[in-house]
Amino acid sequence: MDARGKYDVDDVRTTTDLPADIAAAEKQTIFAIPTQLSREFSGTLDTDILHTAISECRVIKDAYEVALIKKANTITADAHHACMRAVKAATNERELLAIFTATCIAAGTPTQAYTGIFGAGRAAATLHYVHNNAPLGRKLNLLLDAGAELSVYASDVTRTFPISGRFTAESRAIYDIVLKMQKDCLAQCAPGKSWDEIHVLAHRVAIQGLLDVGVLRDGSVDEILENRTSCAFLPHGLGHYLGMDTHDTGGHPNYKDSDKMFCYLRKRGPLPVGAVITVEPGVSTTYYTR
Repeated sequence: MDARGKYDVDDVRTTTDLPADIAAAEKQTIFAIPTQLSREFSGTLDTDILHTAISECRVIKDAYEVALIKKANTITADAHHACMRAVKAATNERELLAIFTATCIAAGTPTQAYTGIFGAGRAAATLHYVHNNAPLGRKLNLLLDAGAELSVYASDVTRTFPISGRFTAESRAIYDIVLKMQKDCLAQCAPGKSWDEIHVLAHRVAIQGLLDVGVLRDGSVDEILENRTSCAFLPHGLGHYLGMDTHDTGGHPNYKDSDKMFCYLRKRGPLPVGAVITVEPGVSTTYYTR
């Protein structure tokens, strides 16, 4: 009864009920996920549609799920701010990892949504950098990509900031490009909007910004986009669904897409009402992310 009330499910069964439930179910079609079968079934078994059905259902969040994600992100923001306040006095990436984790634990979220990235200097250019143990001395910027998890719901926040407290002119120029990418893409996020097209918009803003600062010097935005040159600076997808996984289900990615602009995009097609998606552009000259 407690679990039924807490999780708003129709029924809750115990492991002692399982043999009788399976025996009864084998007279009907049993729907299962093929990689998660712990026994054989003598009845009709369908392993084709359940995984897809669950994935599609998880895309749309109710108000309670959205509230959990918001709370997880609020705690995450506090942990990011704690690291920003501490970075000038810190000497190693692991100190910031410890501060971030401690802040989350103190707020009641001891579990992290994913392995955080605390990459200083050139380590910020490594996608999914995991070492988090290098010295900070004589390095310009720190990329902090980390998020708390609350009641199984994930957050995901990435920011880059100067270790000294002040950007160099070059770093600030790249930061401002990424900030514009994020703001312009957020402004386009609405039900029915094509995520593919918003991803292309991020590339267009990046290309124009890199032309303006002289990193790119030849060609128009359209020409550079057509040649996929911007993929060298934005090699990843713009964002992904967020929920019970950091990279949540139901995005219909196509990792076999021959177009390198889209093969790493974890969400394809229109944005539905009720979905939660991250907007996290980046520019690598080395790799900077706001």
